[in-house]
Amino acid sequence: MTEKILGLDIGDKYVGIAVSDALGVTAQGYRTYKKADRNADLAFFGDVVTQFNIKTAVAGLPKDMDGRETAQVRKTKNYCNFLAKRLGLEVIYIDERLTTRASEAVLIAGGVRRENRKQHIDTLSAQLILQMYLDRENDPYAQ
Repeated sequence: MTEKILGLDIGDKYVGIAVSDALGVTAQGYRTYKKADRNADLAFFGDVVTQFNIKTAVAGLPKDMDGRETAQVRKTKNYCNFLAKRLGLEVIYIDERLTTRASEAVLIAGGVRRENRKQHIDTLSAQLILQMYLDRENDPYAQ
C-alpha cells in the first residue's frame, strides 16, 4: 500500500482531516473529527493512520497575523506531539494564517448555506493546509 500524508487543522473541539493522494500531488478532505478524550482520540487517529498508511502529518499553526505564536499554536503542538509519539508519525508544521477565511470564501462561492458551513470548514481548512504543503514540496523551483 502506498504511503499517504495526513493534513490536520486542529481546534479546541474539532480536528479537520485531509489525506493526500497516493502520488502526493493532491489533498482530499476526509472528515471533521470531534475530539473526545486522549484514549478515544488516539484510537481514532490510529485507525486513520492504519487505513491510509500514514507516516507523515502536516498540521497548520494558527499564528497571529504578525507571525507570533499564540496559545492555540502551543495547544496544536502539544496535541500533535502526543499523536506523533504514540503513533510514530513525523509531524511537519505549516503556517495556516487565513486558511479558515479562505475555506469560508470557497464554501460561500459554492453556495453552501451559512448554517451548513461549520460542518465543512474544518475539513476544507485541513485540505488547504495539506495542499499548500504538497504544492511547496512538488514545486521544482522551490529552494
